[in-house]
This record gives sequence, C-alpha cells and structure tokens, in this order.
Amino acid sequence: MTSVSTGAVTPIRLGTRRSALAMTQSGHVARALEEVSGRPVELVQIVSEGDTNRGSLSQLGGTGVFATRLREALAAGECDLLVHSLKDLPTAQPEGFEIAATPVRADARDVILTRDGTSLEQLPAGAVIGTGSPRRVAQALRANPGLAIHDLRGNVDSRMQRVIDGELSAIVLAAAGLDRLGPETPLAYEHRDLDAWPSAAGQGALAVETRADADPDLLAAIRRLDDPRTRFAVTVERTVLGGIEAGCHAPVGVHARFAGDALHVHAAVYGPDGEEVAEFAVIESVSADAPGQGYIRRQGSGNGAGAADGVDQIDHAREIGSDLARRLLERGAADLVPRESPS
Repeated sequence: MTSVSTGAVTPIRLGTRRSALAMTQSGHVARALEEVSGRPVELVQIVSEGDTNRGSLSQLGGTGVFATRLREALAAGECDLLVHSLKDLPTAQPEGFEIAATPVRADARDVILTRDGTSLEQLPAGAVIGTGSPRRVAQALRANPGLAIHDLRGNVDSRMQRVIDGELSAIVLAAAGLDRLGPETPLAYEHRDLDAWPSAAGQGALAVETRADADPDLLAAIRRLDDPRTRFAVTVERTVLGGIEAGCHAPVGVHARFAGDALHVHAAVYGPDGEEVAEFAVIESVSADAPGQGYIRRQGSGNGAGAADGVDQIDHAREIGSDLARRLLERGAADLVPRESPS
C-alpha cells in the first residue's frame, strides 16, 4: 500500500442494498478491493424499490427491480461502484455502465429447507412450499405435483422462521446466500442437483459494476477481481436467457460449469405448473489461460489453429449461449415463457 503523508487516502465508495445478504456480499468484495487497490472501501447503503415494496417479484416486474435505484446512485456520483447478485440483473447492459468483474462463483445450487429432512419428492400432498420464483415453483411442482405453493418474500431469517413455526412445510433458497450468511438454524438442508434442477442464470455469482468512464486506476483494480471461468460460464447462461427473451425471474433454469477443459451446459424452460418443459444440454471443449489473464479460447474449430486461438472468451461464450437458445426455441420454449419487457 502506498503511504500518503498529506491527509487520508480517499475511500472508494461501494454502493449496496441494505439487506443482510447484500451487505455481506458487498463486504467480501470491499475487502478484496482494498487488498488490490491499497485504498479503503466504504459501503454506501442504497434503498431500492425491491427492498420497500413487499409485492411479488413477478408483479413488480422482476427484471431489474433491485438494480434500477443502485444504477441511478452510481450515475449520480453517490458511489463509485456497485455489487449485484448477478441473477437479479437484466441481460441487457445499459449504456454507460460496465460489469468490470465477476469474482469466483459460489455454490450455484438451490436448497430445500424443511423441519425434519423430508425430501421434496416425499412431502405429503398439500404440503406448503414457499418461494417467490416462478422457476422454483415449476421445478417444485414437477418434482412433486401435490405441493401447494405460497408466494414468499422477506429476508432469510424470516423465511426460515416460517418453516420452524410450521406455517410452511418447506422453502427454497440459494445455497450461495446461505453459505455467505451462515445462519444458525435447526432446519434440514437438501441440496438440489444442478443436472436435474438447473438454477437461475448467474446464480451464485456477483457482478461488480461501475461507470464506463470510471477512473482508470479504479477500473484496473476492479478488473483484478475478475475470474475468467466464472465470467465465461455466466455469459453463456445470460446469453441463453436473452436469446429466448426471458426476464431474470422467468421460469428458466440454466447452468454452465467447467470440468477440466469441458464446459457442461444444461438449460430448461418450464411451463408454469412444471408439467411442460423444453430443455437441452451441451458439452463444449474450451481451454482457459492462466487465472487473471481474462481469456478462454476455443479449441480446434476446424478453421485452423491460428483462427481458433484468437477467439475472445466473451464472443465464444455468446456463441454457445445463442446456439443453445435457438435449440430451446426449436423445442417450444417460446410457448412456455413470458417475454422480457423492454427496460
């Protein structure tokens, strides 16, 4: 860290929602940014519509409900950067803003929480499961058509308490949020397998966003937090979502993961009750440069080694996602999912 003898170093202002999970996630990024930048980072709490309106996310518009106010604050100079849960961001990136880093992804799975560890499939007819996600509703009903669904909002602790009190039989939460918060609870966890239960595009990943005209030193520091494999995988996922014109709260599950140099992608588009589904899976061979280099290049594409080696990671990821979206549409996805409203 560079010493400054003429006053304190100006802190970097990180804008965040005020929820416990958002503050925890932002705190992790703040500490990492302090380490790479040599500057202190302070959290600036920003209240979004999604934090104050307790209506259903699908009724609020879903896409971007948490991001709009944060971006207004960034544009107005109230903060220098933002941390989002990537799954909550619209797929279209607004002009003037840049996702400068996607740090290493956490666990992307969903978790079913119950009082006694009964699996989702074994819950009795009429058991009430709480979730505000159309995708999770469809997946839960597909696994157990006898369930009753309760639209659920609120923080993690309040959701858990409703199961503990017996008001709900089960709830569905993201494993990443539970891992980051580490809440103490008597509830039993059942992690859902991503091959059978793909989660939301970008689930488990964070997006560190700033203005495109941000200070170059700040941009350079933020970019040092980027994980190339995470960025590649979530770009594939979000391109699928954009390709079928679905919002980030539509009944779509898509997950991309690396196993060595193989990228495994599974995507599913569900009807509202889970009975209908259009899905497709693909395995692509890619190779990653050393961590931090920022490129993942395609292996032997048939166009000659020189051409193949020069393919940018984001272009290749978008190609994979676009092709997968096309295949889903060919299988009837357009008839199952509501279209994303223009921002």
